[in-house]
Amino acid sequence: MLLRTLARLLNALTLALLLPMAALAQDAPLLAQFLPKAAPETLVPGADGFGAIRPDIPVAPVLRQGEVVGQIFLTSDFVSTTGYSGKPIHTLVALGPDATVLGVQLVKHSEPIVLIGIPEKKITEMMAVYRGLSLVEAAQGAAHDLEIISGATVTVMVIDDSILRSALKVARALGLGGLAPEVDSGPQFVLADGVAAPDGWMAMEGDGTVRRLSLDVGQVNAAFAGMDDPRAAKRALKEPPETSFIDMYVAPVSVPAIGQALLGVEDANLRDWLGEGDHAIAVLGRGLYSFKGSGYVRGGIFDRIVLVQDDVSVRFHDRDHRRMGPVALEDAPEFTERDLFRIPADSGFDPTKPFRLQLLVQREVAAIEKVFLSFDLGYQLPPGFMNPVTVAAAPEVSEADAQSALWQKIWQDKRPEIAVVAAMLAVLTLAFFFQGWLTRSAARTKWFRYGFLTLTLVFLGWVTNAQLSIVNLMALFGALTTGFSWQAFLLDPLTFILWFSVAAALLFWGRGAYCGWLCPFGALQELTNHAARRLGVPQVTLPWGLHERLWAVKYMIFLGLFGVSLWSIEQAEHLAEAEPFKTAIILKFMRAWPFVAYAAALLIAGLFVERFYCRYLCPLGAALAIPARLRMFDWLKRYKDCGSPCQTCSNECMVQAIHPTGEINPNECLNCLHCQVLYQSEQKCPVVIRQLKRRAAVSQPDLPARAVNHPNTLKKESGHV
Repeated sequence: MLLRTLARLLNALTLALLLPMAALAQDAPLLAQFLPKAAPETLVPGADGFGAIRPDIPVAPVLRQGEVVGQIFLTSDFVSTTGYSGKPIHTLVALGPDATVLGVQLVKHSEPIVLIGIPEKKITEMMAVYRGLSLVEAAQGAAHDLEIISGATVTVMVIDDSILRSALKVARALGLGGLAPEVDSGPQFVLADGVAAPDGWMAMEGDGTVRRLSLDVGQVNAAFAGMDDPRAAKRALKEPPETSFIDMYVAPVSVPAIGQALLGVEDANLRDWLGEGDHAIAVLGRGLYSFKGSGYVRGGIFDRIVLVQDDVSVRFHDRDHRRMGPVALEDAPEFTERDLFRIPADSGFDPTKPFRLQLLVQREVAAIEKVFLSFDLGYQLPPGFMNPVTVAAAPEVSEADAQSALWQKIWQDKRPEIAVVAAMLAVLTLAFFFQGWLTRSAARTKWFRYGFLTLTLVFLGWVTNAQLSIVNLMALFGALTTGFSWQAFLLDPLTFILWFSVAAALLFWGRGAYCGWLCPFGALQELTNHAARRLGVPQVTLPWGLHERLWAVKYMIFLGLFGVSLWSIEQAEHLAEAEPFKTAIILKFMRAWPFVAYAAALLIAGLFVERFYCRYLCPLGAALAIPARLRMFDWLKRYKDCGSPCQTCSNECMVQAIHPTGEINPNECLNCLHCQVLYQSEQKCPVVIRQLKRRAAVSQPDLPARAVNHPNTLKKESGHV
């Protein structure tokens, strides 16, 4: 039975990755589960209901008084929405007929930081930025405003990626905003070589090499009269109806033969102006209306024309504009405006495909108010300038590839932070490997430690929010039991790197490599305790018997959280507030007062009992301590005299990890290296002092006994300062 169940799950996953969108919609209509719980007016202002879900694709109409005003869908029906928790982030998205986003609503997720750390208001405000987003512009690669919420970077990035990719799929499937499904294969064209230049303007107009849009005053007045705004008709042009409003011509002069015909000697200058992959069009005009206007002089953009091709729309800036000289053909008419416009290579424009030049005509209806109409000048390059070519079908981008692209993009964006973390890990590794040299000087060790802890607190903690948590381990366990995937964990580069380094460090140094050096909250405790000592705050040393029994508390907390996670990972994430990390590090104390009071109480306790939370309450420390005894090496040096009779290291260990009998408990040791400083101390370690005395007695037998027995005299005579 279990094997059959696993086989069904594997088949469902395979279908989700490989079947086309329509099949996916029929097999997994998750929208039906969440649509009844959604409020129409929350997603689309004024909406009062939803229609039935379509049979071919999991999309439902949004209704306002029975009229369809948009389409709604669930992101998880179309793309993978797996977040850092390893579970989907379900989001409802409403689209308008023009392929703009009408509204977005997060309906279900398991992201721990959003469940218990980030106020709901911040998520709502972040979602609001999608309202009005044009998918037509997004399809061209246009950037959009995105507010990254501190502490929830991964969650926000996953939500953003899933909204954009799923919305584009839906818009293309429904043909919203003129978007069309991507063509997988079929005949395509390339520009032909060696085509002769046309020999006259009339011939170019006749075969469509030059295309024309002609509007007279009567046509324009009639178009504005048909608008809903009656003010437009009242401001009609007074010229006779047959008067030419605009005669506008367009031709792609980056096609060599056309450019040579229209530009003549000027064609060489055009080639110098265009970069690799750039194209250019010539726009010629005459009449009452200017296709350029004067807006580009003020704002640097030509706001009256836009080039549109499939999902691509190109608006021209002054940097993409050049004035054109007279048309090189003798039979060409006179034009009042002659201009060249460059189409950048990154726009994706293809001169062999149909395109249109959209002309925006404006009319003032009030002192500072205008209304607009658009007219299209369509263009298709004549067949004689193209050669057909068969292009292989483009492979469909799988969800695995899309997810891989997302985490790779995040890693690219985080390269500076990754470099700093890698440098920190390298420095710490060298410090551990060469700890004998480092700990010869107490001052050097002290400055290195406090400097490193400060960097850990400020950079790893408050700047990058790279604070590991017991929630990470519960998410890992949940992923292992429900279908493990690296993708979710790779979404947060710094956390991934730290966990990888922790796993390696457990084999070499045990728990202390992270807890003692790389934990931001642990660094905050130690630095505040150090400041408290400098201010004279008395330190409390718990009796060994009580201290040893309190060790067990953190293991009990860890086992309790682990047990709850087996029943409900969401409930375990709520209970994981036993960790103050989110409050003190990720949210920087900007949180409800009970959470702040709890974190502050732990820090205050740490002023009197150093690393109080680490010692007795930290479930993450307990989880890391369990495999601590599996470490392969024992780097901390000890003498036979340690613990019997010498108690110096035991008394000075900041977390009391050294037993009175001299053994270091690897489950509790934070690898602060203070015991290694004492191990070489010529002032505190009795073994070192005895060794120095013997050497002095052997090398200077005539030295008085009282001098030999006096450490200060011994140091001076032996050359130690």
